Amino acid sequence: DAQTSCRDSLPCLRETPDEGTEPTESLWTSFADGSVRLRIDNSCPQTPVTVHQMFKESLFKYGSLNALASKKNGKWERMTFSEYYCLSRKAAKSFLKLGLERFHSVAILGFNSPEWFISAVGAVFAGGIVTGIYTTNSPNACHYIAHDSKTNIMVVENRKQLDKIMQIWNRLPQLKAVVLYKDSIPERHPNLYTMEEFLQLGDDIPESTLDDIINSQKPNQCCVLIYTSGTTGKPKGAMLSHDNITWTSSHCSRAADMQPAEVQQESIVSYLPLSHIAAQIYDLWAGIKWGEQVYFAEPDALKGSLINTLKEVQPTSHMGVPRVWEKIMEKLKDASAQSGFMKKKMLSWAMSLTLERNLNSSSSSDLKQFWTRLADYLVLAKIRNALGFSSCQKHFSGAAPLNTETLHFFLGLNITLYEAYGMSETTGPHCLSGPYIYRQHSCGKPVPGCKVKLVDEDAEGNGEICFWGRTVFMGYLNMEDKTKETFDEDGWLHSGDLGKLDKDGFLYVTGRIKDLIITAGGENVPPVPIEDAIKNELPIVSNAMVIGDKKKFLSMLLTLKCVLDPDTSDPTDILTEQARDFCQKIGSKATKVSEIVATKDQAIYQAIQEGINKVNMNATNRVHCIQKWIVLPRDFSISGGELGPTMKLKRLTVLEKYRNEVDSFYEE
Repeated sequence: DAQTSCRDSLPCLRETPDEGTEPTESLWTSFADGSVRLRIDNSCPQTPVTVHQMFKESLFKYGSLNALASKKNGKWERMTFSEYYCLSRKAAKSFLKLGLERFHSVAILGFNSPEWFISAVGAVFAGGIVTGIYTTNSPNACHYIAHDSKTNIMVVENRKQLDKIMQIWNRLPQLKAVVLYKDSIPERHPNLYTMEEFLQLGDDIPESTLDDIINSQKPNQCCVLIYTSGTTGKPKGAMLSHDNITWTSSHCSRAADMQPAEVQQESIVSYLPLSHIAAQIYDLWAGIKWGEQVYFAEPDALKGSLINTLKEVQPTSHMGVPRVWEKIMEKLKDASAQSGFMKKKMLSWAMSLTLERNLNSSSSSDLKQFWTRLADYLVLAKIRNALGFSSCQKHFSGAAPLNTETLHFFLGLNITLYEAYGMSETTGPHCLSGPYIYRQHSCGKPVPGCKVKLVDEDAEGNGEICFWGRTVFMGYLNMEDKTKETFDEDGWLHSGDLGKLDKDGFLYVTGRIKDLIITAGGENVPPVPIEDAIKNELPIVSNAMVIGDKKKFLSMLLTLKCVLDPDTSDPTDILTEQARDFCQKIGSKATKVSEIVATKDQAIYQAIQEGINKVNMNATNRVHCIQKWIVLPRDFSISGGELGPTMKLKRLTVLEKYRNEVDSFYEE
């Protein structure tokens, strides 16, 4: 019976087995149908449950509440938890009818929508594994994932995604059917269904057949695959168990102070890619666990429509990756630069007062407090409302570190950005900040029941961050060697990230070990702090990348802040309002990136050099100084290949793409 405590079915729960006794199950596996020993101990003794058990419990508590809201023809259409559960069962029966095999995958390729959620939950109910695929993936990248995960059924959003699958279907012997959920079917094809047709397919499958499959599932088996976007080499499929999903949804969101619906129904906007663990755990699984209302943004959310959805929904909690927060900041700065003198003055007065108070919370006089409250009431509340944050109590940032400029900008609006830290391999958040756990520049503390340790610490206390707990994944699908590499002999997961812990247990992530630059002289240089300092010093700079691995000195590639094309999100040649402001202040008339680069605009190049000199003066030592730099003619982008799907810098790709520029720095 799946209800019995996992302890009965997992006899060996000691962290390391005694000599001579073989543990029944290992802490890791690389097989889709494998099962693992769960990391249950006194700090996290909760009984493991499956995804279905978690949904069933929520259904009992929240059945009549609204769960999902999406816009059809300009109107919000809502679905309750009861309807959501019934549709998920319907989808599960249809997957079975189409021949979904146990521990084979249902791959979903499309923007966030109720259909995405229902297909995901249905796939798990039916005993399959849900696999998200980035909508930006090429047909070949889709083929790799579908082949690796033994995809039986593919659920796609529109014709654009369908075209990709049509090109590769004949090379996917395991693929039995494709379901299209947004557009109509262009031309009939056997085993191609619309969502409506698909949901009817399983009507003749008895409920008891589905129940038998549901009841045979165990919390220590795989139900979700997250493909790491692979900034190096082939993408790896991180296998997550039912327990990974249900334990993390339950405990990590509570640690971040997300409320259960019986206290206050949280409403959130779903817009970040669900193929990435952060959005999947935050929007989909935690949403079920705590009875949240999820509003789906429009597919062009990241091209600018997100703010309209936020304004309409006024969510109680919002999560963004740093680039999203930066974009909101740039939009506001642009709007402010275009507003009248008084408005500008009022805003900068309100923001500097508030930032000062938020940075030195202890020492402020009653008079100061009165002025900051007035500033908030007169100015900042209106701005938060215009951003869609007037009801928002928690603002999270994850997936990459935030820079100081962004942190301070939002603190000036009385918005504290809570940073979280983890990876696909820890089911998303392993360390969290929140209203009661906050320290600037830290990503908080390990969630209660999770552990963190540093290994190979240097003199400054920087070491590799390692994880232990119920968030830790099962292993990489079909990659035994890679799985073994990532765990040490005691079963701790090695992150490949560098970090330090302060005396109170707050974690600070200082960089990737792989990103660490080791100069020709053998000096270790973490690039991110230098890059952040440059961006902070020079508001015209969009991206900065330090180079210097195996080189005699450090150099840098710079890109300038430019307006993005509203349709494609690709960088254009036109400088942003903020960048143009910078140019005017230093006496340049430039309005385009190409003008600056072609003429090596003297005023701008001199200002950049002065900014770099300033950063160099504060460098740890001479080795950390930037000696040469170049401004590239185009900003980094996903389509240009320099950024991954979650806007992470792909350093090796950049080095390859701009090899000539880099080589010119080091020619004798």
